[in-house]
Amino acid sequence: MEYSDRAQTGLNEECGVFGVYDFTGNDVSSSIYYGLFALQHRGQESCGIAVTDTNAPKSKVSYHKDVGLVNEVFNEEIIEKLKGDLGVGHVRYSTAGGNRASNAQPLVINYIKGTLAIAHNGNLINAKELREELAYTGAIFQTTIDSEVIAYHIARARLYAPTVELAVKNAMQKIKGAYALIVMSPMKLIGARDALGIKPLCIGKKGTTYVLASESCALSAMGAKFVRDVKPGEIVTISSKGITSDTSMRQEKEARCIFEYIYFARVDSIIDGVNVYESRIKAGKALAASHPVEADIVVGVPESGIAAAKGYSEYSRIPYGIAFHKNSYVGRTFIKPKQSDRESSVKIKLSVLPSTVKGKRVIMVDDSIVRGTTSANIIKMLKNAGATEVHVRISSPPFLYPCYFGTDVPSNEQLIAHTHTQKEICKMIGADSLGYMEIDRLQEMVGDLQYCDACFTGKYPMDVPDRDISNEFEDL
Repeated sequence: MEYSDRAQTGLNEECGVFGVYDFTGNDVSSSIYYGLFALQHRGQESCGIAVTDTNAPKSKVSYHKDVGLVNEVFNEEIIEKLKGDLGVGHVRYSTAGGNRASNAQPLVINYIKGTLAIAHNGNLINAKELREELAYTGAIFQTTIDSEVIAYHIARARLYAPTVELAVKNAMQKIKGAYALIVMSPMKLIGARDALGIKPLCIGKKGTTYVLASESCALSAMGAKFVRDVKPGEIVTISSKGITSDTSMRQEKEARCIFEYIYFARVDSIIDGVNVYESRIKAGKALAASHPVEADIVVGVPESGIAAAKGYSEYSRIPYGIAFHKNSYVGRTFIKPKQSDRESSVKIKLSVLPSTVKGKRVIMVDDSIVRGTTSANIIKMLKNAGATEVHVRISSPPFLYPCYFGTDVPSNEQLIAHTHTQKEICKMIGADSLGYMEIDRLQEMVGDLQYCDACFTGKYPMDVPDRDISNEFEDL
């Protein structure tokens, strides 16, 4: 689904992070730009780049950030002004904190030890408590995001810690939730991942240049090769001496977000050893095994439904076809429609190829149904184009519970599966049949990896608040 589809359904990843350190002293801003462009699917509301020159005064950090897509916020002139061989970048979709220019990342802070720039993907479940604790000791906040809470705790820990990486570790011992962090100090690039590994982070290399990124697809964008994933609970420090690793915070329990493999990650990424494309093929095959139906053609809703549709086709031996044309030029500036106009907005972003579906029984594979509005409109479009039947197959189980870890799953009342039976949903969206991925078959997608499926089961990998934390700082 396109960005505007996500805005309507409420299903979004929060952020993408990217960091580069070029040991030969070359400027890294253009590499970060291309990396962020490759991570644009992880956040379309704001973005930013911060760089420093390791051979210049330690307090100097150049940065630029604003609301908008990467190619809207940056141009050649701006990139040319960002001089430095060490830098971090960020793309953001707002969950906690809302969408405003002040919330764009990276966060750049100046303190007695120098400067820090921080890019964060994820959500903290104890951010409100930590924020209040900081406020009562005199902290003044410039944003409404929990990433600033992390930045303050790292800065305060650095006053007493001998190294930045130890300060990051001390902060990690206080924060709870999901996070992939990239921290830029005057001479180091540090990557850290929450102990459960909920949010992804990997390491790449190109010659004498080291890279940290949310997904491996962003490494390819700047010509870097994948080295390895940052392990859950690991802190990786990249300096002129090379790479060092602290795995003392690792634990036996892990819980990767299963929706990275179902939907969020780009199809050409590999996360924790699992090929995202292959995981979606496996999801489609599992769907076909669990929910067979007689039909003439299998089609996938772009983008994340396509691979699952191919998997369904391979297992069922029902031909795969391309039924949709996606308008690639509909970005964030597209006027968000009123409820009454949403059908028209779907038609602008997605159109049906009548020659593919006319007179045929169609199996339509998609990644999820959240509120049901978009699915209903697409099914209507298929039938208007001549499809005689539309059987919907969803490569995830029904959404029943909210996410507290940085995925913008709506509250229970807005989740169609929370308030309606599968039979009722099938009728509401106008499908001839409906089948969801079986909970116990999710493991087939990721092999031996431990994962979090709390949005489907309500079994959270840690204690979560008994309140909605998605907009806690909006009025602060």
